[in-house]
Formats: sequence, C-alpha cells, structure tokens
Amino acid sequence: MVRRSADERREELIEAALKVMIRDGVAKATTRAIVAEAGLPLGAFHYCFRSKEELLHSVVERIMQGAIAPAVAAAVEGAPVADVVHDALRAYWARIRATPEEHLLTYELTQYALRQPGLAEVARHQYARYLAVNGESLATMARLGGFAWTVPLPTLARYGLAVLDGLTLQWLIDRDDAAAATALDEYAAYLLSVAEPT
Repeated sequence: MVRRSADERREELIEAALKVMIRDGVAKATTRAIVAEAGLPLGAFHYCFRSKEELLHSVVERIMQGAIAPAVAAAVEGAPVADVVHDALRAYWARIRATPEEHLLTYELTQYALRQPGLAEVARHQYARYLAVNGESLATMARLGGFAWTVPLPTLARYGLAVLDGLTLQWLIDRDDAAAATALDEYAAYLLSVAEPT
C-alpha cells in the first residue's frame, strides 16, 4: 500500500470533490461520495479538512486558479493597450468555453451555500475571491500595457465582475457564442475608454 502525505490526500480530495460536484451536483457531494471517488477511507477527509465548508473553499480556489492563469499569461508586456485588454479577455473567455461544467458548478455552489445553514460564508468568500482576482487581473493588464485606469480599481473590479459573471451565466444558458463575443468586445471597448497611458 502506497502511503501518501496529507497534502497529496488533500489534493486528491479536492479533485474528487470537483468530479462529484460536476457529475452529480453539490447537494450529492457528501463526504462519503467524495472519499469513494478519491479511493480513500472516510477518515482521510476528516484528517485533511476540518469541515465541508473548508473543502468548498478549496474547490472555489481551485476553479479560480484555473480561470485566471490563462488570462494573465495571455497578455504580453509592452504590447499595445488594445491587444493587452483583448488578449486577456479572450483568454478568460476561452477558459469559460473550454470548461462550462466548472463554471456551472460555481453558480450551483453559490446557491447551495446561501441556502445551507452555516455555509453562507462560503458564498461570501467565493465572491470576495472573484472580486480580488478580477482586481489583480485588471492591475496586471495595466502594468503589462503601461497604462492606468481612470476609474478606481475596486469600482472597476466590481463592475467587471458583474459584467463577466452575468455574461458567463447567460452563455451557460443559451450557448450563443456570437452574442457573447459581441458583448465581450463591448466590455473591452469600455475598458479601453477608461485606460490612460502612463
């Protein structure tokens, strides 16, 4: 029998939780279902996580890491401002289109957490994290493109989150790629209107 470290088991449980939630829904992602998916004993869950809430936080973090990494990597330092903005947004959107099931799960996680006693903090943490990551992404765009935003970053990040979150949900419902691309270009045009060369 191969012995695995707590960190390795934790990673296996997060991946298993993602698989179970995507396949069966958040409500059916019991600790028993998750450890069965990971091929671990039930005690491994309690060894690695203090609660289901802690696991849900970790699942949100994993999804966010996957979503933001390609977007930040897509923009090239010193490129024209329009290219930086468009490349970052297109990379973000490519990730949405490549993993729709993950993004559908994020909405389900929010609803589930808000309706379960004691789990509302998961939803608050989820959207606070989205807001922070969106702010980081906008700051990175500005740094790479050599410009500053004329709108305060916290306001711009909140506005951008509302646009991207709404656009993602709408696309998950209608899968209208052309309409989504047009709306994304409109958001890019707005960002360029509030970008000022430094």
